[in-house]
Amino acid sequence: MVKYVTTPIYYVNDVPHIGHAYTTILCDMFKRYQTLKGNECLLLTGTDEHGQKIENSAKSRNKTPKEYADEVSFKFQNLWNKFDIAYDYFVRTTNEAHDSGVKKAFEEMYKNGDIYKGHYEGNYCISCETFFTKRQLIDNRFCPDCKKETSPLKEESYFFRLSKYEKKLLDWYKENPNIIMPLHKRNEVIKFIEGGLSDLSITRSGFKWGVSLPPFIDDSRHIIYVWLDALLSYITPLGYGNDIPNKMYLFNDATHFVGKDILRFHAIYWPAFLMSLNLPLPKQIYAHGWWTIEGVKMSKSIGNVVNPDDIVNAYGLEVMRYFLIREVPFGQDGDFSHKALVDRANSDLSDTLGNLVNRLLGMSEKYFDLNLESESFDYLKNEIEQVSQIIKSLESYMINMMPHKYLEELWKIFDIANVSIAKYAPWEMMKSDKTDEVQALLVFISNILSKGALLLYPILPHTAREMMKCLKVDFSSYNKLIENDELLNKFSLTKIPPLFPKLEVQNISTAEEKSDLKDKVSIDQFSKLDIRVGRVIEALEVKNSNKLLMLKIDFGANVGVKQIVSGIAKYYSPNELQDMLVCAIINLKPTKLMGILSEGMVLSAEDSEGALRLISVDDIEAGSKVG
Repeated sequence: MVKYVTTPIYYVNDVPHIGHAYTTILCDMFKRYQTLKGNECLLLTGTDEHGQKIENSAKSRNKTPKEYADEVSFKFQNLWNKFDIAYDYFVRTTNEAHDSGVKKAFEEMYKNGDIYKGHYEGNYCISCETFFTKRQLIDNRFCPDCKKETSPLKEESYFFRLSKYEKKLLDWYKENPNIIMPLHKRNEVIKFIEGGLSDLSITRSGFKWGVSLPPFIDDSRHIIYVWLDALLSYITPLGYGNDIPNKMYLFNDATHFVGKDILRFHAIYWPAFLMSLNLPLPKQIYAHGWWTIEGVKMSKSIGNVVNPDDIVNAYGLEVMRYFLIREVPFGQDGDFSHKALVDRANSDLSDTLGNLVNRLLGMSEKYFDLNLESESFDYLKNEIEQVSQIIKSLESYMINMMPHKYLEELWKIFDIANVSIAKYAPWEMMKSDKTDEVQALLVFISNILSKGALLLYPILPHTAREMMKCLKVDFSSYNKLIENDELLNKFSLTKIPPLFPKLEVQNISTAEEKSDLKDKVSIDQFSKLDIRVGRVIEALEVKNSNKLLMLKIDFGANVGVKQIVSGIAKYYSPNELQDMLVCAIINLKPTKLMGILSEGMVLSAEDSEGALRLISVDDIEAGSKVG
């Protein structure tokens, strides 16, 4: 059976942040793991683009709701493309096919007697696009989810008979105790249902940005509630209620990944909607925790929202993927800090894995010209058994959504390899002419790295491919090396660049500017900046970065050539920069970006389209001072 996995449909009221990246990377990991196991798996992501909040945000920016939604939705899709997320569907709730599907679902629920017209009186949270009863509010005023003040609302509404499905939902969870992971979240959902379900208001009449009711109702005052609209985006791209080729069979094995704040919508409302439509229910709902930033919840108002694109540009995509998955047990809240990321990357990725690959290549080239062969591993039988037992344990961690534990255990096989090198000291063995034993050790380590590369693929796909290229193994080796627990006897290695150079903490601002004007500085402070004209003599792309270029700039005889890393790769090709006269600050404290030394900053300006343009000059000698 084909598996189907979904991210939440991200709300387009803001740009993607580290929490969005975390959920999406988890889904990408799930899909890649299924592919590794030989199972077909399709991944859906997308954007939720309707609602009063979108309408208000667009108005504040002098845009139409569709213009604003287009702009933010593009940012999400562009980022997932950059992050190499292996999605198969990118749904937008403003698409015509989705609109048709939502209308069809509303009509079917109505025909089944599950929708009726009445009046709603209660409190509404614009931020969460959610209705709350008085008993759910904090101090009778504040949203229990986002803690913002709600608004009293009394209006005509269409209701979904959620109360009708109370027993069916409880029976479903009783019969399927592992649907929600982690299990303590299941208990929260059951407790909420047992507290009694009220019928759900599923239309609004106070604004216009949303899906209108189906024509048979003939009631133009109402639009369909954003959560009913959004949840149906999991099936409308599969052809539900529209002209898209029907692939609804995919929903027979559906897995949803969600943040804990939207679990109620996915674990109560969504199954009830599906029951009403006589459609299959999800096989699994995984609810993860939130990310705080150095102990503080992310908030635009305090300016600590982390842009995942900045993290990738500073440290690399694979480093960010590894940190997010390894750092925190699934389901618990995690804390993001640059220091924790760098410490984790340097310890696990650089010192343990990267160093192991370097040591293998170094000894294999020095002693055996990169060609290894051994038929006997007798003296390594204890180490071989340890590796075998660890690998056999890994699948259970992934099945039970414990990827941090999966990585923790996987790293033990790399530790075994490093300890074996220290224990048997192949350099000493070579002095004693024990070449066969050294070959056996290096073939054993090559097997560890081959198995490790395959098992790393769901989490670090690019690193895994580099390792497989080095070891000349591919995915066809999975059954032999992992399922059958065999060892390869021969390797012809290929040298690759170091996998994970050491990182340093980068000073990346997470705060949004509250104003175009920055703090005032004195003339004395400004005079400390050494701004000069320089001629670009070389420009190179930075590996693993779509944003950075490394520039060699000649600032004349008195200063010489300086190396500056600049985030202009999206706006200039290296060839365009050759011989350009640019302005740069040359007395900044040197720093490293993506592990590359940068000795200054070139000056640029942002045009009306948001593109960067370098401040350049004509016919002025390199080295000339500016200001």
